Amino acid sequence: MAPMKRRDTLWGALAWGLAARAQTGPAGLPGVVQQALREAGLPDSALALWCAPVEGGAPRGAWRAQALHNPASLAKLLTTWMGLSVLGPGWRWRTPVWFTGPVRLSDGVLEGDVVIQGQGDPSLVLERVWLLLRRIRQQGVREIAGDIVLDSSLFAPEPRSAADFDGEPWRPGNVQPDALLLNFKAHELQWLPDPSSGRAWVGSDTGLLPPQTVPLRPGPCRDPRGALRANWVETPGRTEPLRLAGHLPAACGAQSWPLADPEPDTYNARLLARLWQDLGGRLRGHVRAGSAPEGSPRFEHRSPVLAEVVRDINKFSNNAMAEQLALTLALADGERPATRLGARQRLQAFAQQRLGWAADAFVLDNGSGLSRDSRLSAEQLGQLLQAAWASPVMPEFVASLPLAGVDGTLSREPSRFGAAQARAHLKTGSLRDVAALAGYVQDGEGRRWALVAMLQHAQVQRGRGVLDAAVRWAAGA
Repeated sequence: MAPMKRRDTLWGALAWGLAARAQTGPAGLPGVVQQALREAGLPDSALALWCAPVEGGAPRGAWRAQALHNPASLAKLLTTWMGLSVLGPGWRWRTPVWFTGPVRLSDGVLEGDVVIQGQGDPSLVLERVWLLLRRIRQQGVREIAGDIVLDSSLFAPEPRSAADFDGEPWRPGNVQPDALLLNFKAHELQWLPDPSSGRAWVGSDTGLLPPQTVPLRPGPCRDPRGALRANWVETPGRTEPLRLAGHLPAACGAQSWPLADPEPDTYNARLLARLWQDLGGRLRGHVRAGSAPEGSPRFEHRSPVLAEVVRDINKFSNNAMAEQLALTLALADGERPATRLGARQRLQAFAQQRLGWAADAFVLDNGSGLSRDSRLSAEQLGQLLQAAWASPVMPEFVASLPLAGVDGTLSREPSRFGAAQARAHLKTGSLRDVAALAGYVQDGEGRRWALVAMLQHAQVQRGRGVLDAAVRWAAGA
């Protein structure tokens, strides 16, 4: 039976090769992908594509694979692989907390300050901040006689704002790094339609924004956010609470809308004061910036393991978390305080050492891909995918990528992936003129391919179907 199996395998390989050639356009451009470009009205030069076996070997398809493109969020592939490789999948961030005085158990008064030092943890979302404060309450503290002191000194501050990249400071993805990054310095608006009153009730998860209502209007629920306008009315010296204008389509059910806070420098203080009050705690002093004391902390608040954090970064393409990880890598390498320059240099050095990229052959501006200057080729990203596949952290790395048609940034319209649905783990990337994806695709015969497809064009929004076509082609559909 062995010779027969080998003959069947050879015939199967020959048939696949003939089919692959039949689907291939000029110089390695798959015909189905070229057709998708035509339908989108985009030139062939807008695309870079590379597809090869995950174990290495000659590419199955390559088109402009050495041309440098802006990778957008595909840059997170390097950041997260480096994080898993250098720190390890089980590594955790620690946020130390000090009490600068004793706790009087008779009345629960802490005769001193509570000091919290940020060390870069990107997972301090609302519920985890609540748990940190709850642990202080569990130490017997009902009232803090001093202040709550926040130490963010382990990341160097930079003269940047959330508006610098695209003029849209309300986007949570534009929030700047902070060694003590609480809840991404953002709010999640949650609104619930009340047809009986003709209005929708709107509140925020943080409780820092006053509840309000917006009118309901007839019509289908196509773009609920597009019908609303979020206005923070600025006056000299302060920003007034959020005011919503517009309306919500009546056909929409409960909705949510994440928005970055307009005053990030004071967000941590306002959030902690509110949550401490919600927990029944009292504070005689204020929440202020300061320095951590010498000596051992009272306790350390630990993050989830890095493998879980990396899943959140890649599944949902979280820019703020990726930047926190990149700066943490600089911090772990001894830079005090960690800087964007130091983070960038370490990412570049890792790529040169582990992947053999020449220093002048690529440009990597930061750890998230939120940049107009970064440049990588499809072939380079393919090499990264192959190296990650061969590395000890392969299972955690692959599992962090969105599963086509199932979760993360690839959950929308599952049918568009055809045979690749639930069989492809792919990171997405998107900027104003960039659409890209890269990851792993399993075909119908069980073979796994590393795939990179990158579009760069002023009308890139028309080309989403091109990337879908590339995924279907790689899956053999």
